Amino acid sequence: MNMGNSAVCGWLLRPAESYVRWVLAVVLVAAVVRVGLASPQGGMDNAIVVRAAEAWLDGRSPYADRHFLYLPGAVLAAVPQALLPADVVRFLVPAGVTAGLVGGWVCALRVYGVPLRSRFAGYGLLGLALGFAPFGHLVQLGNWTAGSALALPCALLLVCRGRWVAAGLVIGAAVAVKPLLAPVLLLFVFARRWRALAAAVGVPALVSAVAALAMPDPAGFFTRTLPFLLRGEDSFVRLYEASPAAVLARLGVP
Repeated sequence: MNMGNSAVCGWLLRPAESYVRWVLAVVLVAAVVRVGLASPQGGMDNAIVVRAAEAWLDGRSPYADRHFLYLPGAVLAAVPQALLPADVVRFLVPAGVTAGLVGGWVCALRVYGVPLRSRFAGYGLLGLALGFAPFGHLVQLGNWTAGSALALPCALLLVCRGRWVAAGLVIGAAVAVKPLLAPVLLLFVFARRWRALAAAVGVPALVSAVAALAMPDPAGFFTRTLPFLLRGEDSFVRLYEASPAAVLARLGVP
């Protein structure tokens, strides 16, 4: 049994055939082009953030749109998109999301010491692109979760190399835009890496404070977004959200 497993592992770790890389490139580029042709603002999720940046540039509050659920730092991060032509953004965003997902896969492979040119690396990424629905959804929607998908394995790779503070900075940068990786802060607590924890907390705190002070309503995230998230009373986002009200309803709790 062990010999069979070793043979399979050996086959997967051998260099992939050249056609695998070509097929993978075609699949990834085709997905980017398809989304770019269909979505003028790089996807529904990305469009919400870009509209928030446009509102800020016009002197309005980004949080006037209750569907904008990101931290203030996301507004500043989306400003470059708001300044670019729409024909550029529609292809740039799916390309960026795809690059983030590929980068996350590469970092994950490095964590486990898997060769980047191996069959496992090539066929694995091809399988994700073709058969893993969340991969396609992130590209199609222009979802900024792709940043977290890159940041988490990147931070773990840095941790494996003993670079805890750098890992904290990576997690902090991701949380500053979208707090999806906030629970990862517990890793630094359990490991007693206080400098890394300070970096992971300090970066989003500083970015959010600076961005909020530059907005017409600095407390908009707390006065509008948080109450909206806690209530979850919106038919548009009910299928996508994870607020307490929405989750309990799915579990059958009145």
